[in-house]
Amino acid sequence: MLYRDYGTTGKKVSLLGFGGMRFGQIDDAETCARMMVTAAEGGVNYFDTAPGYFGTKSEEVFGKGLAELRQRKLPYYVATKTFATTEKGIRTEIEGQLKRLNVPAIDFYHIWCITSLANWQERKKDGVLETFRKLKEEKLINHICVSSHLIKDEIKELLLEGVFEGVLFGYSAYNFKTREPAFDAIRAKKLGAVLMNPLGGGIIPQHPELFEFLKHNPDEPITHAALRFLWDHRDISVTLVGFNDEAQVKDTLSAINGYTPRTEAELAAVKAKASASFEGLCTGCAYCDDCPQGIPIPKFMDSYNQKLLNDKPNGNAIADRLKGHWNVDIEKAKDCIECGQCESACTQHINIIERLKAIGGKTA
Repeated sequence: MLYRDYGTTGKKVSLLGFGGMRFGQIDDAETCARMMVTAAEGGVNYFDTAPGYFGTKSEEVFGKGLAELRQRKLPYYVATKTFATTEKGIRTEIEGQLKRLNVPAIDFYHIWCITSLANWQERKKDGVLETFRKLKEEKLINHICVSSHLIKDEIKELLLEGVFEGVLFGYSAYNFKTREPAFDAIRAKKLGAVLMNPLGGGIIPQHPELFEFLKHNPDEPITHAALRFLWDHRDISVTLVGFNDEAQVKDTLSAINGYTPRTEAELAAVKAKASASFEGLCTGCAYCDDCPQGIPIPKFMDSYNQKLLNDKPNGNAIADRLKGHWNVDIEKAKDCIECGQCESACTQHINIIERLKAIGGKTA
């Protein structure tokens, strides 16, 4: 395993981190804990979860897994998050988290999912920063962090505020151009940098032929190539991977074996090969899935991905995906009233309304 500094905290964290969002058998705590042990035995020491992953079940199985790690004297750091913004709400949240995780303190505690600078200002007015600082003084958390879905100069502005010790944000081979400004602030403020969605929410492994430019050699698995592309970035502390089962843990650990970082010039050359069409793809986070008109927006955006990635001349990848994969009537897109609720929730900043219009008008 390779280890890097988490900003200026003095902590050395594993370049590969364990994400608790994609357990295949969340109701089988023993299996989930065994996956965590396998990862830790392979050198992983950064474990990330959240109260919204399978309800509270991810944090609960983390509690069992972390107990196993302590029993085996395997080192770890635990990270989790909160949407709460008031002191009362945050304290209620963290009280439950400490019990579920069965730890006296949370190493990396995140103000969760900043989607706009206005949203950040609202949370500050509610006192989120003051409460986090109190929790740190009380030794209930060790480091104040943020989880951000901002892009371009907005994420840079957020991080340059200088109130965080680390950041969690989405970054992968298909969307790196919109997130690169974050690294200016990460370097300036010497922040820990943790990546989520390293495989683009499954887009990269589902379309390996489009990402051949990432490979060091033709036989390299595309998932390994995509992770190594991220590891080539010297400013990245941890790359989170969510695992479905133990086999995936072992396979991903094997990507570290024989890994040799590219030079800065080599990395720049790889980036130059990336197609601009990779930007604007939906990663399927489903934060937009609360449409007042009942439109299953994540399914429509997934289907639009098929157009961007797969559509052939005279083909209709969107309609084929909606009918064959989702069993959704394409005409449902016409129910959009352009309220903008979905776009406000979108972590990828996709122009959802325009895409729904294109789909409903059959111009896509």
